[in-house]
Amino acid sequence: MIVSWLFLAASTAGARQAESPQPSALTIDLQEALRRARQYGAQIESANITAELTKEDRVQARAAALPSVNGLNQFIYTEGNGTPSGVFVANDGVHVYNEQLQAHEELLALVRRGEIRLAAAAEAVARAKADVTARGLNATVIQDYYAIASAQRKNANARASVAEAQKFLDITQKQERGGEAAHADVIKAQLQAEQRKRDVQDAELASAKAKIALAVLIFPRLNLDYSIVDDLSNVAALPPLPESAAQAGANNAEVRAAHAGVTEARLGVSVARYAYLPSFGLDVFYGIDANQFAATSTSAEDTGRSTLPHFEVPYRQNLGYVAQATLNIPLWSWGSIHSKVKQAELKQRQAELDLTLAQKQLDADLAADYREAQSALSQVQSLRTSSDLSAENLRLTLLRYQAGEATAFEVVDAQSTLSQARNAYDDGLLRYRTALANLQTLTGNY
Repeated sequence: MIVSWLFLAASTAGARQAESPQPSALTIDLQEALRRARQYGAQIESANITAELTKEDRVQARAAALPSVNGLNQFIYTEGNGTPSGVFVANDGVHVYNEQLQAHEELLALVRRGEIRLAAAAEAVARAKADVTARGLNATVIQDYYAIASAQRKNANARASVAEAQKFLDITQKQERGGEAAHADVIKAQLQAEQRKRDVQDAELASAKAKIALAVLIFPRLNLDYSIVDDLSNVAALPPLPESAAQAGANNAEVRAAHAGVTEARLGVSVARYAYLPSFGLDVFYGIDANQFAATSTSAEDTGRSTLPHFEVPYRQNLGYVAQATLNIPLWSWGSIHSKVKQAELKQRQAELDLTLAQKQLDADLAADYREAQSALSQVQSLRTSSDLSAENLRLTLLRYQAGEATAFEVVDAQSTLSQARNAYDDGLLRYRTALANLQTLTGNY
């Protein structure tokens, strides 16, 4: 009785579990994959952090050109020597109190804005490099996305090949029992069926590895419970080459980063030459610099010194201000300033060479990727036709075999040809999508 009750309870729980809706796997299209990669991609986050660091450098450079205010709090104790001034000549008393506000400004910095412009140029370089990283990530995501679609298609092709091989095996076995086929045909069909089963295993492995590669880019943690929208067959038109070249010249991130690098290097030369010029600083102090921590000293003798003989002053005012202007003129630096300027000029030359190389590389990549896309696009229809013809060839060869007009070898060869043609068609689609993605990355469309 108890066993019956437990069995009934387990059956009821199982029925309820079967009735409860299971969570469906996440379906992701290409745009969603790109969005997720931008959100979770560590490469982009690192590049953005670098750009934010250079932004703070620009803020600091701007602040360095403005007046600064500091608070000085100091107590100096000097060993006594029987006089109010103490042992050390520099200190005018045994106790010295400094409580001052100091305002400092490098006056020439108000007209020399090179440091600020240099920091702004460095920020522009970092922003451009962040775009380079983002677009490179987009290209990788697109390639991985369509690699999944291609692997899944090949998996389906392999399963179709298994069904075709099994069908041929059934035919040979029936004909062998009827005395119409040799046992060698059955063995040939069995070998073909086993090979197709192994192809399915390889295709499943390739599909799983492709999903892992994309999941690393689009999820915060590894998640394989997702599927993609297979639009591999939706072959987009290839834009004209002059249009692609114009977009690449205007939107290419690598060239923009190289231009920003040249600007940064030129400003670096200007800033390095500042060391040849004088510096002119203005400091204003307000507060106490006295032997007593008080605004006024009631006994002049306690102050340690006085301009009157025998300290004949009733009190001394300790709270006050002083201003000083400093002009520093560089006279001799053992060639270090010249070396820094030369170093900055070499960096400028290197940046200009990098820009020239980036422009040449853009032209080369654009020409190569466009030709690759053209070639892949022109072959897509041919590969599709070959796949259809191979399917028809297998059908006719199988009919000829059943009629005794073809050998088992011809059937197996037709099956292999069809499998290769199907996979070649999917490879052609993947090749075109990859070439188009590379082209769109160069032109700034991704």
